[in-house]
Amino acid sequence: MRCPRCDQINPEDAVFCGSCGISLAQELTCSSCGRANPTGQKFCHGCGLALAPSTGIASPIAEPVGHTNGGTRDGAVPRLPYTPKHLADKILQSRSALEGERKQVTVLFADVKGSLELAEQVDAERWHGILDRFFQILAAGVHRFEGTINQYTGDGIMALFGAPIAHEDHAQRACFASLWLRDELRRYADELRRTAGLSFSVRIGLNSGEVVVGKIGDDLRMDYTAQGLTVGLAQRMEQLAAADSTYLTHNTARLAEGYFELRDLGEFDLKGVSEPLGVFELERAGSLKTRLDLSRARGFSRFVGRADELSALEAALQRARAGDGGVIGVVADAGVGKSRLCMEFAELCRAKDVAVYEAHCPAHGKSIPLLPILELLRSSLGISEGDADQFVREKIAGRLLLYDRTFDELLPLVFDFLGAPDPEQRLDNDPASRQRQLFAFFRRWIQARSQREPAVIYIDDVHWIDDGSDAILAQLAETVPATRTLLLLNFRPEYDADWMGMPSYQQLPIRPLSRQAMEEMLAQLLGPDLSTALLPALITERSAGNPFFIEEIVQSLVETGSLVGEHGAYRLEGSVERLQVPATVQA
Repeated sequence: MRCPRCDQINPEDAVFCGSCGISLAQELTCSSCGRANPTGQKFCHGCGLALAPSTGIASPIAEPVGHTNGGTRDGAVPRLPYTPKHLADKILQSRSALEGERKQVTVLFADVKGSLELAEQVDAERWHGILDRFFQILAAGVHRFEGTINQYTGDGIMALFGAPIAHEDHAQRACFASLWLRDELRRYADELRRTAGLSFSVRIGLNSGEVVVGKIGDDLRMDYTAQGLTVGLAQRMEQLAAADSTYLTHNTARLAEGYFELRDLGEFDLKGVSEPLGVFELERAGSLKTRLDLSRARGFSRFVGRADELSALEAALQRARAGDGGVIGVVADAGVGKSRLCMEFAELCRAKDVAVYEAHCPAHGKSIPLLPILELLRSSLGISEGDADQFVREKIAGRLLLYDRTFDELLPLVFDFLGAPDPEQRLDNDPASRQRQLFAFFRRWIQARSQREPAVIYIDDVHWIDDGSDAILAQLAETVPATRTLLLLNFRPEYDADWMGMPSYQQLPIRPLSRQAMEEMLAQLLGPDLSTALLPALITERSAGNPFFIEEIVQSLVETGSLVGEHGAYRLEGSVERLQVPATVQA
């Protein structure tokens, strides 16, 4: 038997590897969908992703809390975090830049409620097996959103989002992980209620703040020290949380607001905390998906300084409507205005009766297969995620067969791809064959739809695209020439793809706003009150032409009470000289 960690050949009846000691009976967790698969399997049962022998490594991250001479609290067997290879590689690649650096993170604590009482109801071996599966689910949920398990606490975990791998959306990732864990653990609890008669429940706590990253060794062993109450408050939230729920502090709620529905539980007096602390319960994902959605909810600032770029996009649309389709990549650093430009252009297209099909690549989506492609296809076919399977199949068939009768042979594949498989149809489960069929479908879809109408396919934040979606995007990019389709993408400069060398590709770089454009934007944001007259000069100097930074500075001044009033009609409380203006957009 070959060891999945070190490739050592062991006897067929071996339980542990003779070279590295890893259990040869363990399951491998898919790095994409989180499903457990038997050792030695080549492809994931859940999503079809190839499972190389090095799919995962059992890597110590830190000694478990309460770890003493091989034991842990509550009698649980000590465990080491399982870190998927793609996360391990990212950690090791970035460690030199991270050691000793302060990082803004979200801390997650999760544990079994009443674990001592539950452990007394079953024998030790059965309880060990229950916890083992519990920890597998926790690890899958944390790693799915690129968090890192920092400590095992005997009957739970401590995890970090935002360090050692830095993420600007660490609070959102932690909330998405909590919701995923809630659903998976409820299913597990239902199973335990049926098979063991146990009332198994889990509570989760979140808090956001600052930590300092310490030494990261070649074996991924690392030490974290918390700055202030960052970790302690997350643990307090977990202890406070009701069964099967997630509580978060106002620190995390402020970062997650809008993206999630939160229930305000009021202020709590907590031991060791001088001031009452606002506490919220995480209920479900909210209606906002992107940072642009949040700006829209607050009220957009004036769209300024992008007349030339907008003209370039309109010219590309005219070519596409005439049958000369192509790809435009809108490229800029974070916050410079890529998404806003594309949104304004999309609205112009709709005003001209040109169909626009949108998809977004969320930052956490890199490890979740095909999120933007599924969104794109649902958008084009008029399908919502909550639609019944039969309705979905009818909608797919009606729309595709209207385009081209030859889609009939591909309908079972599309039904299955969109999560509404036909129970009377059997599909080829070979991943390579399935991928070839999907590629053929998307090429035919672009061509058939183009014969009926011109359209814009818009994919936002492509720098966060997952590998499976990126492969399909390449098919779209190669197919749109000679059709009436404009493929509009935006991404940061680090994204690169082979299809960018095609003649049909045009890159449109976005520069920071000019001083005049910034002053125009601030005049509309702040309003005419004389007390704010000196603010534009201070903000334009600090923001360096980044419109997102400008909006966030104004928002931070509103939140701290320095600016009072409403959008377009603020007045300044106090003097400009005493203002605390953030030095960077991250701050």
